[in-house]
Amino acid sequence: MDSQIFELRNVHFSYLGKFPALCGIDVEINRGEKIAVIGANGSGKSTLLQMLDGLIFPGQGQIKVFGKELKESDFQDADFSENFRKKIGLVFQNPDVQLFCPTVREDILFGPLQLGMKKKEIEARLEEVVGILGINGLLERSPHQLSIGEKRKIAIASTLIINPDVLILDEPTAGLDPLTTRHIIELLIDENAAGKTIITSTHDLHIVEEIADRVFVFSQEKKIIRSGNPCEILDDIQLLEDNNLIHVHSHRHTGKTHTHPHQHLEHHHEG
Repeated sequence: MDSQIFELRNVHFSYLGKFPALCGIDVEINRGEKIAVIGANGSGKSTLLQMLDGLIFPGQGQIKVFGKELKESDFQDADFSENFRKKIGLVFQNPDVQLFCPTVREDILFGPLQLGMKKKEIEARLEEVVGILGINGLLERSPHQLSIGEKRKIAIASTLIINPDVLILDEPTAGLDPLTTRHIIELLIDENAAGKTIITSTHDLHIVEEIADRVFVFSQEKKIIRSGNPCEILDDIQLLEDNNLIHVHSHRHTGKTHTHPHQHLEHHHEG
């Protein structure tokens, strides 16, 4: 099927062979979709995204990308590896993982230079990405001098400049102020409108309707317990509560008890 990008069948993965992180994952993602992955800390979201980016591989089960089974040995072929990295880009949960050069400019240019993109194309893409993210004033700064929101924008820029077909983002709005969050949401919507497939893991349930056509819900058992459109997932308070995405407080007012769902807003790195 031409439109299918990812197909996972009964995928299991354990860290060090003994700490389960994915337990029987079945997923299909098609070209041009906007996907949100939600779940409590440690439920497997980051692990799934890293597998889609070809950084880790199933211990059991199968992952197909663009119709071909993906194996670790494929990346020993330089042409395959370069082609894959041009098509699929991951923005990590912790931007410091991606930022290691002396200046912001060098960090953004690192990926396209490694992938052998032509100088003219790189310069045009740099100008475009800097304009989209409003980071022109940061280019000569050291990444270590930046705020978390600025670092996140630079990490996104360093992936976006490659112009991948598939943009994968792990908690891109975690800990950001509302204005920066709004900029990133609009960026994802625009990139999807331009034809990119967008896959985002998030704890911020209030952004899910805008950034997703389909939502995958991870349970604490490291499985996808439900998938569906954002409205049906977000309206299922019991599902969200059972999977530690919201908690319900009871309040008594004038002799009556009212319950109010609250989103869990804490953000931790997950394995």
